[in-house]
Amino acid sequence: MKSKLPLASQQQKALDNCTYCPKLCRAVCPVSAADRRETLTPWGKMSLTWMAARGQVETSVDVAEVAWACTGCMACRDNCDHENPVAETLAMARGDYFAAGLAPAAAKQTADGFDQHAERLAAATRSLGKSESVDEHSKIALLVGCSYATHAPEVAAAIVRVAAAFVGPVRLVDACCGLPLLLAGDQAGLSRAQDKLTEALAGTTRIVAADPGCTRFLGSRGAESLVALVARGVDKLGRCPPETSGAPMRYHDPCQLGRGLGLYDEPRAILHRVLGEAVQEFARSRGDAVCSGGGGLLPETAPSTSERIAEQRLDDHRALGGGTVVTACGQSLRRFQQNGAEAVDLFTLVDRALTS
Repeated sequence: MKSKLPLASQQQKALDNCTYCPKLCRAVCPVSAADRRETLTPWGKMSLTWMAARGQVETSVDVAEVAWACTGCMACRDNCDHENPVAETLAMARGDYFAAGLAPAAAKQTADGFDQHAERLAAATRSLGKSESVDEHSKIALLVGCSYATHAPEVAAAIVRVAAAFVGPVRLVDACCGLPLLLAGDQAGLSRAQDKLTEALAGTTRIVAADPGCTRFLGSRGAESLVALVARGVDKLGRCPPETSGAPMRYHDPCQLGRGLGLYDEPRAILHRVLGEAVQEFARSRGDAVCSGGGGLLPETAPSTSERIAEQRLDDHRALGGGTVVTACGQSLRRFQQNGAEAVDLFTLVDRALTS
């Protein structure tokens, strides 16, 4: 059936800008680079959304799934003369499609399984709460991040120790920020998750977040990036043990940390301190860095495309001599490791530097 998406009135300028554009950003989209279809370029995704918003195309699951073919890396925005908010617009489209019952099965599964996800996060957080770095009465709230807490418990434990070393004892937040629901398109579920988060934050006066996606999403609540806090107190750090600092390491800029939060120098300053030398770089780094494929719910909605994006990034790494990939994002860490790469998180190295 042909019907107008509600986002038409809110994002008309953004949609118009993309639809009438000569596609200058097409080469930077990791999804269309991995899955070569014109529809999956930023121009294609926005043009199809523009037509759906105007009621010029029959909406269906096939049309809707294009809105989920985005990692939210913002490379298209940074390569656009108008800095057009493609990722934000597509996220709104996901909400409209989800409400219309047209979301991909994987997005629906993410929404339907959110309560179980929240229970796993709460259990993982309780385990972390046994650390002496945790004080349940602290006014400083720490959001470790779902990817870290549920998939990388050792990194999560390191994050707790690092946070305490730089801001003092912390109170762990066992509620999800709701970002997975935003990415799934479940606006009603997101609202409920945000209410639970507000309850979990009651009594706290400061919010620190380790995962850059969470940090950016919670910007309206004044969340501070743990990476930025460590960078400001970098003099507290020593050197990593020799077996760590002696390994060749190459830093991958997470999209949400770099293009999202503008933190490029900070992780490099930290790595220079703990390694005793400048970290190795990808051929494309900083604002030109290529996505890991781990964001935007893409590993769930298009797993093979997500895997190809990561493999392309790792091909660049291997061409430069390989070694260990260092990142500062739970999703990127998991994606690289799932692709068989030797990868380590920045907070793991910081923790080693603190305890060495």
